[in-house]
Amino acid sequence: MVQYTGTHLDASFAALSDVTRRGVLEQLVRADASITDLAEKFRMTLTGMKKHVGVLEQAGLVTTEKVGRVRTCKLGLRRLEEEAMWIERYRQLWEARFDELDKVVEGLKRKEKVDGRRKK
Repeated sequence: MVQYTGTHLDASFAALSDVTRRGVLEQLVRADASITDLAEKFRMTLTGMKKHVGVLEQAGLVTTEKVGRVRTCKLGLRRLEEEAMWIERYRQLWEARFDELDKVVEGLKRKEKVDGRRKK
């Protein structure tokens, strides 16, 4: 079984739990952006956006570089493979459980049809 670093996953999922931070990542997929540009796009203060970017940066999802007075944000090097593997493991588990539930439901439907014919 794959072992996961709890704090690593915690930081990633905490960063991804906020709609603004997910939006920032979506923006950075398209192009690098300054914190000022991101703050304007999301209609928030520079301080608020700096906090969001800081959470993303701490999780390794974003990197920043300061040139002069402008801090530019880029996607980080992390590709979320570890998180995707963790999610996939549970997706497979639930898919198997739903497949079994489908079999039970189909069996009950067949039994109901047979019992319905006998009563007539």
